[in-house]
Amino acid sequence: MTNTTINTTPAGSDVLADADTLSWTLIRVAAGLTLVPHGAQKLFGWFGGYGLNGTGQFFEEALGLAPGILFAGAAGLTEFAGGLFLALGLLTRLSAAAVVALMAYAAFAVHLGNGFFWTDGGFEYPLLWGVVALAIAIRGGGKLSVDHKIGWKF
Repeated sequence: MTNTTINTTPAGSDVLADADTLSWTLIRVAAGLTLVPHGAQKLFGWFGGYGLNGTGQFFEEALGLAPGILFAGAAGLTEFAGGLFLALGLLTRLSAAAVVALMAYAAFAVHLGNGFFWTDGGFEYPLLWGVVALAIAIRGGGKLSVDHKIGWKF
């Protein structure tokens, strides 16, 4: 009697699984690296930003968030460190949840009154990145993340 193994895996499923892993990693890394410069603007004044003091002053005077420097620091740190962590896939769900909270506030408390389009100061951009971060928070870092490599479920 001969043992025969029948392969019931659809042809090409490995390719699709690899593509899924790669595409998810691209989304996570791109989202994270897109947030980093925004945080650097707020924290360090890089890329034409105003730094912590200037951003803090804006947060306090224009947005009514006092103490402005504290809120600017929190927003900048969420974008900068949270973006780096998302790109690496380190503490992925926690970092993504922080980005979701920041973008929800930005979209609905800061930009909503300006309409939809980002070109008019609307909520389009923070809403998009908030939804992307929400998807990352739900799904996690994926196979190509530091979290996965060290066995963390964050």
